[in-house]
Amino acid sequence: MTRHARFGALCALLLAFSLLPAVAGAAPSNNACLNRNLNTTTKLLSCVDADDVFVHLAAFQAIADANGGTRASGTPGYDASADYVADLLEDAGFDVERQVFDFSLFSENSSSLTADGVPIETQTMSFSGSGTITSGNVIPVDLDLGLGNTSTSGCEVADFVGPDWSGSNDIALIQRGTCAFGLKAVNAQAAGAEAVIIFNQGNTAAPARQDIIGGTLGEGVVGVLTIPVLDTSYSDGLVVLDATTVDLAADTTIVTSTTENVIGDLPGVNPDNVVMAGAHLDSVGEGPGIQDNGSGSSAILAVALALGNNKKYTPTNSLRFAWWGAEESGLIGSEQYVFNPDFGLTQEEYDALALYLNFDMVGSPNFIYGVYDADESTFPAPVFIPPGSAELEDLFEAYYSDNNIPYEDSEFSGRSDYQAFIDVGIPASGLFTGAEGIKTEEQAGIWGGTAGDQYDPCYHLACDTFDNVSVEAIEVNVDAVGYAIFNLAASTEAINGVPGSSLPGRGPDDVAIDGPQGTFLSGGGSHIDHGQASE
Repeated sequence: MTRHARFGALCALLLAFSLLPAVAGAAPSNNACLNRNLNTTTKLLSCVDADDVFVHLAAFQAIADANGGTRASGTPGYDASADYVADLLEDAGFDVERQVFDFSLFSENSSSLTADGVPIETQTMSFSGSGTITSGNVIPVDLDLGLGNTSTSGCEVADFVGPDWSGSNDIALIQRGTCAFGLKAVNAQAAGAEAVIIFNQGNTAAPARQDIIGGTLGEGVVGVLTIPVLDTSYSDGLVVLDATTVDLAADTTIVTSTTENVIGDLPGVNPDNVVMAGAHLDSVGEGPGIQDNGSGSSAILAVALALGNNKKYTPTNSLRFAWWGAEESGLIGSEQYVFNPDFGLTQEEYDALALYLNFDMVGSPNFIYGVYDADESTFPAPVFIPPGSAELEDLFEAYYSDNNIPYEDSEFSGRSDYQAFIDVGIPASGLFTGAEGIKTEEQAGIWGGTAGDQYDPCYHLACDTFDNVSVEAIEVNVDAVGYAIFNLAASTEAINGVPGSSLPGRGPDDVAIDGPQGTFLSGGGSHIDHGQASE
């Protein structure tokens, strides 16, 4: 079936049942799976079908269509999406928690930056203030240029001592590196700067350290930071450094809204060893977010329901599934889950959490198959990688290798909802099929698709609809998701040393990993707008 035909058929099915949340795949597509003895990976994967995923994708599209074309946190479309997921989980026997929290909703209305009258690509960092600077006085802050640099620019109050910040149009030019963007900006404002430009570090040739950053200052600066903060690439930062005249402007809006995380628990034999998987449920305001991230949300929902609805299955390790709110506003939902004093992780819950798997965009139309590069075999990681993460990477690579599916390394950058987990030392991994990055000729030769186009041409746009999802990628990756979760539900011994149970048949340890086959140092398909707050 084509995506369009599949969508039509599923919408007809939904309409026939009238009540959207009560319909969509509360049981696996194969009713025999309800009573199947799920004692092998093969049996589980035969009960996880791409059609189940597309039922949920069609439901999310229908929800967006009924709510102004968006499922962004703080909108009725998101609330309906959360209801949809929670209702299905409860019907399948999950213990469901809905974690409601306030968050700051940031919008960039406009931004501009020119150096000697020449426009420079820029954007406001999330939670930036507004303002305009004409003929700005650019003051470089403790820069360390060139490949291999170890920039700490702007991380210390002492970095701002010396220059005269008493003027009315002082622009602090700060280099990425070492500490959070928000700390750099707050230090600049305290020193007397009227605006900040943060440019990429340029310490390696990887695009993630050269291109425009697309970062966030973090919600913690709201109410503290009032000046405009723009970001740009490393090379354009050098242009600003050498310019005689620099003008900039930012017009932003920050409002307080409310959203929620949906958490579903499936208790196992061992309640003190929890396997967790998550995906962000919200879209951007510009569109319905069916690929980003209806795809990840629907994939884990399909796996969760296949396990929860089975009458004979009890996992050895307890399972927890999460659908995050406000990811597009700066990874807020997952940070709330870990750190919120009202419902964040207790010490007991932290001790029980064995690992976290993240699924953010797993059905890109011009896809690659990416696995987070926790062992840094291709991409040096700009974040701490907890022990056990590389073993999780191996688990996904075993699935792809065993099925003769080529795969990529994708940079372990901390730029999705696994960031909060690795911040507290919890092992993490996940899958990613690409966002705004450009597919290379070599990649097209391996996976097909169109070289020179984005992995997802509708990334963060209104056209991210049901028709923007690859059937092929979903068919492969829903099995990859199921394979990893099912094996970890049996045992996490390779990750955290906790013994579990053995599954009969061929397992990950029997697979010779034969990749990655398709890594070409192209940034791992990286996305730039998913809330990068730190160095």
